[in-house]
Amino acid sequence: MAQPTTSKFGKFRILLGNGAEPEVFTAPCGFTSKAFTLSKNLTEITIPDCDDPDAPFWIARDTESLSASITGEGLAAAESIQDWTDAAYSTDPVNAKVEIEFATGVLSFTGPFHIDSFNPSAEQGGRVQLSVSMQSDGQVTKLWTATP
Repeated sequence: MAQPTTSKFGKFRILLGNGAEPEVFTAPCGFTSKAFTLSKNLTEITIPDCDDPDAPFWIARDTESLSASITGEGLAAAESIQDWTDAAYSTDPVNAKVEIEFATGVLSFTGPFHIDSFNPSAEQGGRVQLSVSMQSDGQVTKLWTATP
């Protein structure tokens, strides 16, 4: 059996843009868990069988809209907390990028996102944790860059 080509945790990056021209993306420090979700809102319609009207209808689905979300949690790092709070307080979206680097290339998703949840927390005897959730605001572009 051939082994799959996989990627490690450190090759999955959530990056925030600095708003400059050209924009520079950097990965805030501290996350120990991160995720990217691409969602579709679907509309449904039932399709009758014209040859057998008594047969059960099949449901057809069409894409109505797309949405993306980014989540991350881990330590609240002093090196990154200002970037997160600036983005959380912004009433405008911030550009964000998700990269997953494989030996064969890099898959990236880039677009404007609103931070809809900024949640620092702590327990006695522990360190301050941070969880962040971001929702897309418009189109998120996908790019595959193959490694030469």
